[in-house]
Amino acid sequence: MISMQLLTSGVIFGLSLGSIFFLMTIGLSLCFGLMRIISLDQLLYYSVGAYITFSVSALLGNIWLGVLAGAIVAGASALVVERIVFRRIYDRDLPFTMITSFGVLIGGVGVIKYFWGLVPRPVGEPIVARVDILGTDIPVYRLVIVAIAALVYIGIWLFLNRTIIGKAIRAGTEDVEHVEGLGINVYRLFTITFVIAGALSGLAGGLYAPLIMVDPNMGLDVLAFVFMVVIIGGLGSIKGTLISSFLVGQVVSIGSLVYAPLAQMAPFAIMLLILLIKPTGLFGSQMLKR
Repeated sequence: MISMQLLTSGVIFGLSLGSIFFLMTIGLSLCFGLMRIISLDQLLYYSVGAYITFSVSALLGNIWLGVLAGAIVAGASALVVERIVFRRIYDRDLPFTMITSFGVLIGGVGVIKYFWGLVPRPVGEPIVARVDILGTDIPVYRLVIVAIAALVYIGIWLFLNRTIIGKAIRAGTEDVEHVEGLGINVYRLFTITFVIAGALSGLAGGLYAPLIMVDPNMGLDVLAFVFMVVIIGGLGSIKGTLISSFLVGQVVSIGSLVYAPLAQMAPFAIMLLILLIKPTGLFGSQMLKR
């Protein structure tokens, strides 16, 4: 029988883990929604964000500056990759772009190993305070992560629904040819989307770094969970990504309390069940070729 204190701790842990999953996978959803590519290289920017956070915090002694620098460098890295690689293959088939992005991820991991080595690196927690929730001491930093993810979701929603560029991106997810017909440079929209996605992935890595050991393979380690999140939520759906991120986060957290192997098995079982009922995911639409 799970005690109330353990259950409360597990729920908060699941919320913070789901928040990280959301920040990691929202870039995948944005890229697929507009460009119809599966950008697995977002996991590279996640790792870059974590390592830049480690380096800047070690140099300046301020983890928050490290997180900010990590998001900026990750966004800049995404810009370089988009210009050099993806700008040339947007018209190729989905499997080709997915394999290419995976190649970028593997190559990027090699670059990280070259500069930072193979030894995992620790990052100090920026907030050590704890708060009592239902008789359980909860780290404030985990609550901060949840709050940041909520602000990011609100910010993305406002950007897509209240700005001209955001509305153009949202229209492009429905019919990119129609947007081109209006005289809008869709490749500029692609670049903006890619940079935003990379920066958010870097933000995820920077925020998660204090809770884990920063490791060159950290992006590859979460690859299966990222796939589960985007498949359950539906490729291209921001709302679906948010809901599935917290769902997978809770399943992993609570499942590990009930029976440790459930943390790995249960998300796959849920994914298979949802795909049997709704093959496009909870909020996904039919895949259309760009």
